Amino acid sequence: MKKPIIGISGSIIKDQGGIFPGYQRAYVNNDYVRAVNKNGAIAIILPPGSVENAGQLIASVDGLILSGGQDVNPFSYGEEIQQKCGAIFPARDEFEFALLREAEKRRIPVLGICRGLQIMNVYRGGKLYQDISYRDMPTLRHFQLQDPPIPTHQIQIVKDSLLNKIIKKNEIVVNSFHHQLVKSVPTSLKISGMTSDGVVEAFEDPKYEFFMGVQFHPEMLIDSVESVNKIFSEMIEAANK
Repeated sequence: MKKPIIGISGSIIKDQGGIFPGYQRAYVNNDYVRAVNKNGAIAIILPPGSVENAGQLIASVDGLILSGGQDVNPFSYGEEIQQKCGAIFPARDEFEFALLREAEKRRIPVLGICRGLQIMNVYRGGKLYQDISYRDMPTLRHFQLQDPPIPTHQIQIVKDSLLNKIIKKNEIVVNSFHHQLVKSVPTSLKISGMTSDGVVEAFEDPKYEFFMGVQFHPEMLIDSVESVNKIFSEMIEAANK
């Protein structure tokens, strides 16, 4: 049986040492690749490039994962950059917006992880808090000090959401590595998971077979939290169709 191909959006990193300091490399963290391979699909990296290539790239894959990384450019959601906004990569934002447009045309499964959720939110018309400190209410620690496979806070899962059907639980403990938060969610997306402090941890498009964003990092939990791995297996099952 032919395996589905899942495209994973990548980023660019500069070597800080070694024999090529300052040298640029296209990459994704290997956990994304492991998660795709573990669930019976083939992973390919889609490094930031020309938006003109997005259509051809998406035509070659059966599903799209938008990976974590830099902060989303606040200009994309109509704001100036504030003091605590982190490093941005506008060319990557535009490339991923283009990937999303093409993925929607083909109705292939889309999974956004951490920054990927934020890109999906902004693409659909939502906004972000540029830093957790700009949220004017008590907030949990959302950038954990523990190792990635260790879950550190609970999320409540909305009943009858796609995430609820996948996880088969009303709550789950997950990891957390983000300093920006969703501020507003567009009407086309339905919130499917939140923390006890009211931070959006997951959403989906109920009119799309699989269009989901999660703020945590399920690719880092596939060996430690079995139910979270089902997010990837469900996405790949949808890609098989």
